[in-house]
Parts: sequence; structure tokens; C-alpha cells
Amino acid sequence: MSARFAELDWQQTPIGTVSLRRRVEPTLQVEVYEVKLDEEYLMSSLFTDGEVALADLALAGLSGDRLDVVVGGLGLGYTAQAVLADPRVASLTVVELLEPVLDWHRRGLLPAAAALTDARCRLISGDFFALAADEPGFDPDAPGRRFDAVLLDIDHSPSHLLDERSAAFYTPAGLRRLAAQLRPGGAFALWSNDPPETAVTAMLAEVFASATARVVRFPNPLQGGEATNTIYLATA
Repeated sequence: MSARFAELDWQQTPIGTVSLRRRVEPTLQVEVYEVKLDEEYLMSSLFTDGEVALADLALAGLSGDRLDVVVGGLGLGYTAQAVLADPRVASLTVVELLEPVLDWHRRGLLPAAAALTDARCRLISGDFFALAADEPGFDPDAPGRRFDAVLLDIDHSPSHLLDERSAAFYTPAGLRRLAAQLRPGGAFALWSNDPPETAVTAMLAEVFASATARVVRFPNPLQGGEATNTIYLATA
């Protein structure tokens, strides 16, 4: 096991200073990777159940064996890894705004980085919300291309944003532009760190054929007891 604490990288980005650190959690004696934006914790490798469930729940509702998937927000890579674990996936496009995050994976600094060397995976440095609203869409080489699933894990929740510029996405108009990039029967899945919000489910139902919220429960080894995330699922 490595030294108890190491700051692996620290860089300025358009939305603040992002840092990656690795530490040994003393109560569990496991190696933990954490990402901070300025002084705010964004993610930890101790808590990945929601990130994996984002992929598993969305893909479980899809039929077919040549699935094209978009993930908004690379993070520690666990959602992308879970998508690629499904043999039905033909292609995965991962959109990440923060160049340092892409760099961490390219340099192999994170446990899930190896999955992104899969030939089916393409990393795009860009603004997911801009691409969701732009007619050419998520594939710069194939404007207007449609996908079987779009999975989003960027903001803490639709009401707790990392950057206020993403607020326009969480509206019926913003979601309609996203829905236009899905194939009929395609899935949109949204991760949230907050409990289910009736207003979010209702807004999704206004745009999509169906919408629901699923609570993902998992143990919290630091505080004891149970923690939860919410996965919103919508079908075009």
C-alpha cells in the first residue's frame, strides 16, 4: 500500500481548481481516490454504487445488441467502466469538460482508467450541456447521430449545480433538445446526490414517454449506516 496521503494533481480549470488525491483510509485500511473542486468534495472511490447503478439501470431497460451510449462526466470512470462491461455496447462516447480529469485517466492515475483503453470508447473534451443543446450533437464526425442511451453525472443534483451555466439544461426545453438525440425507446439516466424530487420526475415526464426515480442504497463505512443516491430514468 502506498504512502498515507499524496496529492497526485492540482490544476486550474474554467470552473475552479480541481485536485486529485490518494490517501489510505485508516479505519478501513483501503486506498481511496478523491476529487475536489476548490474546497468542495466531488467524488470518492469509496462511494461508487450510484455511478455503477447509473449505467446498469439505464442499460437494463434497453433491447438490442449494438448499443451506442453517451456518458456526460467522466469523473473517476466507474460509470464508463460499467457501461463497457455490458457486451451489448458497441460504442461509448464520454464527454468531459475538465481536461485534467481526462489527463488523469490517460496517465493511468485512477483504478478505472484501464477500461477507457477499450476500442469501443471515445473520450471527448467538451461541454456536455453545450453538446446536448447543439444540433450537431455528441459526435463531431456524424452530426445528428442518435444514441440508445445518454447517462449524466456532472452536477450534484438538478437543484445543486457545479456551474450555473448548466441550469438551462434542467428545463423542458433543454431536455427536449437532449431527447432529440435519442433513438426511439432510448434511455436518459441522471445521477443525483439528493433524495428524489417530484418536480424533477414531473419535468422528465413532460418531455419523455415515461419517467421514474430509483433510490440506490449502499453502506457508508465512514459514518456507519446507509447512504443513498437517486437515479432518474426516462424513456424516449
